[in-house]
Amino acid sequence: MGDQVKLISTPLSLPGCRVEWALKLKGVDYEYIEEDLRNKSSLLLDSNPVHKKVPVLLHAGKPIVESLVILEYIEETWKDNYPLLSEDPHERAMARFWAKFGDEKCIVGAFGAAWLTEGEEKNKVIQSAQESLAFLEKQIQGKKYFGGEQIGFLDLAVGWIPHWLKALEEVGEMKVLDAVRFPFLHEWGQNFLEIPLIKDSIPPREKLVVEYFHAGKSFKRSLEAANKP
Repeated sequence: MGDQVKLISTPLSLPGCRVEWALKLKGVDYEYIEEDLRNKSSLLLDSNPVHKKVPVLLHAGKPIVESLVILEYIEETWKDNYPLLSEDPHERAMARFWAKFGDEKCIVGAFGAAWLTEGEEKNKVIQSAQESLAFLEKQIQGKKYFGGEQIGFLDLAVGWIPHWLKALEEVGEMKVLDAVRFPFLHEWGQNFLEIPLIKDSIPPREKLVVEYFHAGKSFKRSLEAANKP
């Protein structure tokens, strides 16, 4: 089997896109295995029996799961091919910290706001999400990319912001990333999406809005209605 690399994912998965970006930046040849999440394959279930979700990276037959963990694995395995992390230990630690922060605070907050209907609760969740984004705004101030002059680990980790967040805003009928309030994040997002490798590897916005987020929103609300006494 050698060093064969396979990626189990779906085209609309933002964590999956992170991994694809990293593999392409590193110049790693890989086989893409598209997963049907409505009818999960035995390969996915065997490779990720705990969470049963994508993405999963298979390297020489061994599975690695969770996108941020996969990014670190890719960096360590193909370190000389376009380094994603700085050689400075503190800078590496901060990149990991803010990547986790983006997942645990920013993504969760944005999804939470999108799924809510109008009202005071929705406004509070939007405000909380914006407070989280304000921390990332400070991190990008004065820089072209979070990684400096070229994109790196943190850019890939928060690369969902300029594309997936806009789709969420449309579905949730809200505005979270205001260009006036977050000028540096807004400019970074425009620069990020213009990178050819990134631009060619993001799903169409229409598919994100209609097939992914609207479906997720409807499913969540149907569950809530079914669970009401």
